[in-house]
Amino acid sequence: MQGYITHGRLQVAAQLDSFINDQAIPGTKVQPESFWKGAEALFAEFIPQNRALLEKREQLQRAIDDYHKAGNPAPGSEYTAFLKKIGYLVEQPSDVAAATTNVDAEIATMAGPQLVVPINNARYALNAVNARWGSLYDALYGTDVIGTENGAEPGKAYNPVRGAKVVEKAKAYLDSMIPLAKGSHANAVKYKIETGKLSVQLTDGDVTTLANTEQWQGYQGDISAPSALLFAHNGLHFEIQIDPTHPIGESDSANVKDVLVEAAITTIMDCEDSVAAVDAEDKTLVYSNWLGLMKGSLRIEMTKGGKNIVRAMHSDRAYHPSKHVASEQKNSQNELVLSGRSLMFVRNVGHLMTNNAMLFDGEEVPEGIMDGLITSLIAKHDLLGNSEYTNSREGSVYIVKPKMHGPEEVAFSNVLFERIEDIIDVPRNTLKMGIMDEERRTSVNLQACIAEAQSRVVFINTGFLDRTGDEIHTSMLAGPFAEKASLKTMSWIKAYETANVAVGLRCGLSGKAQIGKGMWPTPDEMQNMMDAKIGHLKAGANTAWVPSPTAATLHALHYHDVNVFNVQKQLDENFDGLNDILTIPLLADTSSLTRDGIKREIDNNVQGILGYVVRWVHQGVGCSKVPDINDVGLMEDRATLRISSQHIANWLEHGIVSVDQVKESLSRMAVLVDEQNASDAEYIPMTPDLENSIGFQAASDLIFKGKEQPSGYTEPLLHAKRREMKAKLAQS
Repeated sequence: MQGYITHGRLQVAAQLDSFINDQAIPGTKVQPESFWKGAEALFAEFIPQNRALLEKREQLQRAIDDYHKAGNPAPGSEYTAFLKKIGYLVEQPSDVAAATTNVDAEIATMAGPQLVVPINNARYALNAVNARWGSLYDALYGTDVIGTENGAEPGKAYNPVRGAKVVEKAKAYLDSMIPLAKGSHANAVKYKIETGKLSVQLTDGDVTTLANTEQWQGYQGDISAPSALLFAHNGLHFEIQIDPTHPIGESDSANVKDVLVEAAITTIMDCEDSVAAVDAEDKTLVYSNWLGLMKGSLRIEMTKGGKNIVRAMHSDRAYHPSKHVASEQKNSQNELVLSGRSLMFVRNVGHLMTNNAMLFDGEEVPEGIMDGLITSLIAKHDLLGNSEYTNSREGSVYIVKPKMHGPEEVAFSNVLFERIEDIIDVPRNTLKMGIMDEERRTSVNLQACIAEAQSRVVFINTGFLDRTGDEIHTSMLAGPFAEKASLKTMSWIKAYETANVAVGLRCGLSGKAQIGKGMWPTPDEMQNMMDAKIGHLKAGANTAWVPSPTAATLHALHYHDVNVFNVQKQLDENFDGLNDILTIPLLADTSSLTRDGIKREIDNNVQGILGYVVRWVHQGVGCSKVPDINDVGLMEDRATLRISSQHIANWLEHGIVSVDQVKESLSRMAVLVDEQNASDAEYIPMTPDLENSIGFQAASDLIFKGKEQPSGYTEPLLHAKRREMKAKLAQS
């Protein structure tokens, strides 16, 4: 077959085959012949199982559709009994106990922010892996956490009024994290080390120290004039950086130039929702960047401010340790060394999609199986120490599995991981699993899901958008759903969020795995994030997603305010909430909807769909900050698209809106979206020829064909239209 290399029943696109043979395999101690024989056997075993699991999804959906078409009640005992009868709701095993071993501290015993980043963008990936440490001064100065009152506007040049507010706020945080035995860090004039102890001289001449002296962990530079002082609080570290020659340090009474905060302790390198990868070319780029991260060789050259910059992975941070640091924390040079990089997960694609980068018996292979095999092979470079940097110090590979429907699909992934471990010759349970609780059938069976991977599980989380998209699709025929903004305030979502944490704690994840919460969607509204996202910690989550390194730096402060592991000890592990979770969030009264209200709802959804889809299809951008209908930048990926398209499909199904109303909104919003993107030189507009705009047609199909899409997923239509667009661009 032209363009493909044959390995038995497996055909591999030449570009990907060359990458695997020439770059991925060398150095792994895996023989190419053994790898390809293993790959052939893997697909032969798991393709039929994968296909059967997808058919099971459709069988269950047909049964649920029939139940609602017959006018049967939901929720209630009859509905619950029906879900049990069809196998949607299974008996939950008792006494499930996570038995995961060799888990890195960043996952097991530390609590902190988590970034999710499209791995096909090398710049974003490097920014994320380097976001382990972030400048608090920069994060405060550049965001709305610092107000603009009384001459504190940011401006193009440095504003000393704003800078003074930054320093004031940062030192207030220091007072909270490392309080002094007397006085405030705002009154410090000198930090000094004498006879192995840290002391702080204040403006009134008094000398004090920390209220808890063991928080001081070490220093950099000369002991008589340290350039950085390291501290620990709630399991996270931060530095006070001192430099009297720096413009900020020079003006500070204690010569403090910055506070460096340990921020994004983990990052998910994403092959899935934030990535547009539809063929061998795209997938090879995805895998190549992952290889660069695992071998420490990924770097980019860029021009910034007229200067050429090489961006690469950050080195570890070494300190002269204080006497409080235990001997096992020091290296052979008697240094305390902390990772300079975020610990990386890789998120594979789910079970639904296939990709023509590989064929088996002439048919596209399931992309999730291909991802599992290749990303695990590449991660072996980290396990063997083929990089100057180490990702997992415990010898594990962390793989997030998205969009799994119930325990059968988790069990499938667990056995898949076993076979992959055999192919790449690593010990059993080296491949760890993150279980995303983002599908309804997983939510109501979460304890059974964890049981199927209890020796691998290192992560569960909630994701409102995908979970809502599946909620709408599953109960599409039950009735019209409430307005999109109302859905997140209703009883089902609150019970879902609470139950996720309760089940995780009941299954012993605390101290062994992450229990996470979802993304903050508005990256420009950092003060709102600081006000709201602390709620995730108070709910018992020891990690939560953030949209940028800056957001990670600020969100890290929450983990100093709240000791999550103490919170987890106080929570009710017996919370069930099943009845509320199964309460479908329908409109209470359709007569409450006004014509203007319906128009606003449809316009808002349509504008968001178009703004995201046109970039995905026309430019191959899988995740970006998309201006909403009010020009507020929102982080959009396929999860946000899923809920918006399913919501309109539901209202069309129940006559809340008409096809003509939606088409009119699509045409009108296409003009707006083109205007919003007018300054992007790479942007390909939809207007004036909407009929021949592939992006516009993709958005239309996602709405009008939304009801019949498998589980309401957007990938099948997006992939088809992106391939069509790539073919068109290749011909032009």
